[in-house]
Amino acid sequence: MDMEAENHTGVWEFILLGLLDDPQLQPLIFGLFLSMYLVIILGNLLIILAVSSDPHLHTPMYFFLSNLSFVEVCLTSTTVPKILVNMQTLSKDISYRGCLTQVYFLMIFAGMDNFLLTVMAFDHFVAICHPLNYTDIMNPWLCVLLVLLSWLIMFWVSLLHILLLKQLTFSSGTAVPHLFCELSQLLKATSSDTLFSIILLYVVTALLGVFPATGILYSYSQIVSSY
Repeated sequence: MDMEAENHTGVWEFILLGLLDDPQLQPLIFGLFLSMYLVIILGNLLIILAVSSDPHLHTPMYFFLSNLSFVEVCLTSTTVPKILVNMQTLSKDISYRGCLTQVYFLMIFAGMDNFLLTVMAFDHFVAICHPLNYTDIMNPWLCVLLVLLSWLIMFWVSLLHILLLKQLTFSSGTAVPHLFCELSQLLKATSSDTLFSIILLYVVTALLGVFPATGILYSYSQIVSSY
């Protein structure tokens, strides 16, 4: 039984240590989290509804904005509902599969945030610096292709990290010092050799951070220089 508890296939749950231990403060924090969650969800759903229902907003800029709103809804819903449940039940547990699921979708949606912001910056660059060719460059096919490529990249990158994470060994009841499961925290909590996973994490994080940041900076530098 002890051997099974040490193997990654025998882990039943993780313990999230980011929650407050004071029961008197839990209702206040719960109300704050719930209010913020509802504002984010309703605000982004209104944007999606407005863009989809108004033909005048069927433009590349609003297409990307509605996709960004959808990603924000998904990103927030990946973690906050579980946090609210744990606060309400005064529990700190999250299942092994639930934890890996959180990590997987967090990586996808966080990466999509970066890519969509980059694509929106490129859209602004084309609209301002090449207004006569804007409709030809930012045609519907290109807009859809850019979004699909972003999804595909993040799908495979996140899947690779999860497959590596499933090979690591955790003790049953491993403590995670966070409100939700995060890849970097799980790599610190495992008893396995994580050198390759850490190197891969840093490389992928650098690439997924550098390329979008470079694209955004270049786009807006060209916009500023055009005035």
